[in-house]
Amino acid sequence: MKNNLHGNKLIKVKVFPNSGKEEILRKGDRLVIKVKEEDKKGRANKRVIEILSFIFPEKGIELVKGSKRKNKIFKLHEKN
Repeated sequence: MKNNLHGNKLIKVKVFPNSGKEEILRKGDRLVIKVKEEDKKGRANKRVIEILSFIFPEKGIELVKGSKRKNKIFKLHEKN
């Protein structure tokens, strides 16, 4: 996890859609998240945001890079 210029946290995530089971692993400086949802119409991304929201309930979650790739960067920010 890394801070950006505005004090928000950035999280690197590698996503594996269409997995047989959901799983969260930590590998180095990134999370590896396996989800059952397909990588169509943003379903896998939405599920990853739900999972991150469960892990960080006090934060807002925003996908900032990698919407169509396995390697993604999410921003955690204060909820309004």
